[in-house]
Amino acid sequence: MSEMDMDFSARIIYGDNLPVLRSIPDESVNLIYIDPPFNTGKVQSRTQLKTQRSKDGDRIGFKGQRYSSEVVGTKAFGDNFDDYLAFLEPRLVEASRILDPNGTLYFHIDYREVHYCKILLDQIIGRENFLNEIIWAYDYGGRSKRRWPAKHDNILVYVKDINNYTFNQDAVDRIPYMAPGLVGKEKAARGKSPTDTWWHTIVSPTGKEKTGYPTQKPLGILRRIIQASSNPGDMVVDFFAGSGTTGVAAMELDRRFLLIDNNSEAIKVMESRFGSQEVELQTIEELLKEIK
Repeated sequence: MSEMDMDFSARIIYGDNLPVLRSIPDESVNLIYIDPPFNTGKVQSRTQLKTQRSKDGDRIGFKGQRYSSEVVGTKAFGDNFDDYLAFLEPRLVEASRILDPNGTLYFHIDYREVHYCKILLDQIIGRENFLNEIIWAYDYGGRSKRRWPAKHDNILVYVKDINNYTFNQDAVDRIPYMAPGLVGKEKAARGKSPTDTWWHTIVSPTGKEKTGYPTQKPLGILRRIIQASSNPGDMVVDFFAGSGTTGVAAMELDRRFLLIDNNSEAIKVMESRFGSQEVELQTIEELLKEIK
């Protein structure tokens, strides 16, 4: 198979990510972020509602006001694999191959599979190239009464070469100290660099950032990753692109990007999200025909 021409600024490809990854030239990608399905065994879905004030409404809101609701759309995808690691392995092998010599992979997962995925990544990229496990902690959603409520995701960070990788700590937005009174006024005013534990809210169900995609990740998380582990003009790839947050953050920060997803709902969300921006959209069939 011939190789994809990587001389582009922004591209979305609709289709299976594996043949796309196999078409990408060796060591041509500076940063990979992926948020694969978490293998929860469920259908991930989000229903969008339109509400309006009504005396006979089915919902009660602020100060007891009643609202009627109407379902205007539902987005969903299956999140269940018979052999999750067998699904991931060939894709991670390709991810390692296409990473630039100073490139970085961020692998976003949760507590159900993180231990197995780390062993797999150790085997593919090398245990010696494991850089960090980031804990993204948030405080929103349901609360179990039978166990400690799960309110964090895990992000495994690997580099191609532990002795040669991009990390721009000074480019990352600083955050407030949790106990500013302990560090003095000057340090408190300056803030601190983030550690490997990131307290950051999820995408608000009522906020402007919301797209309605079930597993949408916050822009703040992707901005921090891209600021730290790439430079302007670099190529960023997300091959489980979902709602396209990686591309939005990359575009804001003057990086090039390639997004891949095989869910038609994800493609619709990305098309709407990028709007009039100059982003190429291809199907996998068009790509494979182009590179033959």
